[in-house]
Amino acid sequence: MRLEQLFKQIERFLCGNTVWDNRATVSTLLDILTIFSRNDIKQELLKELDRHSNVLSQISQTQGVDTRKLEDLIVDLDAISNDLYASSGKIGLDLMQSELFKSISQRSSIPGGSCAFDLPEYHYWLQQSEQSRQHDLEQWLKPFETIQNAISIILQFIRESTDCSMETADSGFFQQSLDHTQSFQLLRVGIERLSPYFAEISGGKHRFTVRFMEADTTNRPTQTDKNIQFALTRCLF
Repeated sequence: MRLEQLFKQIERFLCGNTVWDNRATVSTLLDILTIFSRNDIKQELLKELDRHSNVLSQISQTQGVDTRKLEDLIVDLDAISNDLYASSGKIGLDLMQSELFKSISQRSSIPGGSCAFDLPEYHYWLQQSEQSRQHDLEQWLKPFETIQNAISIILQFIRESTDCSMETADSGFFQQSLDHTQSFQLLRVGIERLSPYFAEISGGKHRFTVRFMEADTTNRPTQTDKNIQFALTRCLF
């Protein structure tokens, strides 16, 4: 989910054509590279794709299922899996070994460390034409396209695996036990967009808790004493 958010940030920044948009894109790409350098994302995604494909194959035997739509989904999963298997080595390794990105990464840990006098090569690149910068960014991001598609389709399956139920948090507090025979992947909580509350979720193998807090930009948030209706989805896929 962290990678999903970072990829969405990049998509937003790529829509801009200023130097500051490009700086934001590179900064976000460095965060993505940091995650890939510390974790074997590729193998984890391959396991998840195989698991989802097996589950969908079992569901296809269920009466009343749209088999054509299901077969299309399985084909999509298999295609992404094949693309991942075909990609050799660690994703983004070439970019990680780029001297330009190494220097940007080293200086980025310092507040304001990516100034022109600190990173003249980076400053030179930022002064190139908009078309040239955009082309470079697209090339740098290309190795991550399959990973991004895999993350998107897996999270979509998980989020849409079950329907939501309407619940009430008495005095802003809700707790429920989890069925240990079910393999829960994710909890989703939804409230009105203009509601002055936000949800804090905690849990373990046996139960989970949702607390609705009153937002306060000056002081620490406090749990509301109001009864809050909300949508709850226990994602199983």
